[in-house]
Amino acid sequence: MISIGVVGSGVMGVDVAINCAAYGYQVVLMDTSAEVIAKAQLDIPKKLRSYKMLSPAYRELDASQLLSLIEFTTDIDSLSDCQWIIENVTEDWDTKASVYTQLDQICSDSTYYAVNTSCISITKVAALMRHPENVIGLHFMNPVPIKRCVEAIRGFHTSEDTIDSAKKLLKSIKKQMVLVNDMPGFVANRLSHLFMNEAAFLVQDKVADAAAIDTIFKEGYGHAMGPLETADLIGLDTVVNSLKILYESFQDPKFRCCPSLQKMVDAGLLGRKSGQGFYSY
Repeated sequence: MISIGVVGSGVMGVDVAINCAAYGYQVVLMDTSAEVIAKAQLDIPKKLRSYKMLSPAYRELDASQLLSLIEFTTDIDSLSDCQWIIENVTEDWDTKASVYTQLDQICSDSTYYAVNTSCISITKVAALMRHPENVIGLHFMNPVPIKRCVEAIRGFHTSEDTIDSAKKLLKSIKKQMVLVNDMPGFVANRLSHLFMNEAAFLVQDKVADAAAIDTIFKEGYGHAMGPLETADLIGLDTVVNSLKILYESFQDPKFRCCPSLQKMVDAGLLGRKSGQGFYSY
């Protein structure tokens, strides 16, 4: 059986682990924080209850069965035998670089690496590795178990074998792969972060409140979530970090972070994960 290592047990990492285990994969969920790993272990049954209501694919799943397929660990060496690594750590280059440097030392030459990132260059990550051809971007959409589309990013060195293997893996967990080329933000986040940032400017300029902006976006354009609801779901700190990467990469003022969005992050208002963002939870 293919084993999948999932690095980072925040919102995305836990959801990736749930999705992979739901289709029978043995998952090793790793985080450096024992507290975060313990929380993930408690959160998975709660999340599964929600996903059962949202998707028929999860209705027959039992929480204990799902948990039996997931190993929880703070030891990165536990990932050494995994055929795939799906990395979900914070959008910070130094943090990602440290993770990949360690993975390169412990994993085999045939291990595939999926960078689940919003904006960081896949080519830059691959340059850290002995086998850069084994690195591909897999940008899962949030919430992972419900969203079918995965944006796959071909780095400069990504091989056709890696692309084919990624496509097979995603198909086996009922995902549709859309392949794009490596540029900061790729497709999804170059678009979505402009929406979220401009929506924050609308709140700052007192044009409308968050609920009105999101309602116009949903009812007017037919989206399931508004840009500010999405920002709260992703985490406002993650949105701000991604905007900084986009701004630094393109030197284009259209990616300048809304000052009030930065202020909210400075105040600890991070969205759903802190209980308060543009909305209260």
